[in-house]
Amino acid sequence: MKLKIGFFADGPWSHKAFKKIIQDNNLLIKFICVRFDTKDKTLKNYSEEYNIDYLKNENINSKDFIDIVKKYNCDLFVSMSFNQIFKKEIINLPKFKIINCHAGKLPFYRGRNVLNWVLINDEKEFGITVHFIDQGIDTGDIILQETYQITDKDNYSSLLKLAHVECAKILYKAINLINSSQKVSKIKQDTIHPIGFYCPQRTFGDEVLDWKKTSREIFNFIRAISKPGPMALSYIQGKEIKINNSKIYTNAPNYKSTEGYVVGIDKKGVCVKTSDNFLLITEYEYDGKLKVGDKLERK
Repeated sequence: MKLKIGFFADGPWSHKAFKKIIQDNNLLIKFICVRFDTKDKTLKNYSEEYNIDYLKNENINSKDFIDIVKKYNCDLFVSMSFNQIFKKEIINLPKFKIINCHAGKLPFYRGRNVLNWVLINDEKEFGITVHFIDQGIDTGDIILQETYQITDKDNYSSLLKLAHVECAKILYKAINLINSSQKVSKIKQDTIHPIGFYCPQRTFGDEVLDWKKTSREIFNFIRAISKPGPMALSYIQGKEIKINNSKIYTNAPNYKSTEGYVVGIDKKGVCVKTSDNFLLITEYEYDGKLKVGDKLERK
């Protein structure tokens, strides 16, 4: 008997997961439900290729939508990069409830833009967790969790690529665990930590650099929002400079001076004063030529 799945998903996070599920003869995707404001054409194409119903609804907790998905008689709902909160009625609809894959080491790093936040916080590892959905935000019981090392060579792009691959693997593993044993060990998040923490979505303006922070803090901030993120932003006499990469300068002297000034230039990049020493800016976008004495500021 195939496990009947309702797939609530969107974006590149979900594509590899879809492929793993659809290729398993013991699993059957009954419908795909995308974000209401989706720009993802891939899942639409998948629905046509595999003859799967394609749904979109502004309120998945509405009676009308629940009446629609009831007809599919799914055993399990799977959430992958979906942006609506599931409420009690829809959670209880499938036999095995709803599971979600979250690129965070729950109960820490609940919420949004987690890969950005782990780099900003100078974490040495990040986690991927598959958990049951309850009515909170990433607060349900944990099914599986894996951790992955972060080094100074990593940035937002490298973590994102790894997460896309590993999320699909761990989600698929959890689905098969449910399908095979139907009795899954659950870890309550408050047994790991009574509170954990939540990260809000990053918004316009959050990308502006603060040169009064340490070189290490600024280095982490720059790599956290590097491409395909918005890139760290600063201004020189009102003109934008976007910074995509930087490097901790070995043996940079610690000294006090005004932060944000260009203090040196060499073949490797531009040295900018921070609160403790200076940081080497190695990749940036700027309509002009930087020189010693230029000041980078918030605007």
